[in-house]
Amino acid sequence: MSDTPTDSPPDRLSNDPRSPFHDETLLERGIGIRFNGIERHNVEEYCISEGWVRMAMGKSLDRRGQPITVKAKGTVEAWFLLPPDASENAPD
Repeated sequence: MSDTPTDSPPDRLSNDPRSPFHDETLLERGIGIRFNGIERHNVEEYCISEGWVRMAMGKSLDRRGQPITVKAKGTVEAWFLLPPDASENAPD
């Protein structure tokens, strides 16, 4: 009997500011990703409905200075690390 909608991340989100799926306000809250049952910290982009993540491979960069990534398919779960109003009060 809750009046608040479920607080879940979007189906697709990217760290790359050039992507149409980039949303800075959502990224400020922090996104947790579990891929195939393992919590990952190197995910650059994900899509829950299509079941894939794009992960950075080490610290290598391409010629534009972006991380070199690989796309992997599997089960993707995403959640916010901070509540909606906590990101405004988060320390810098």
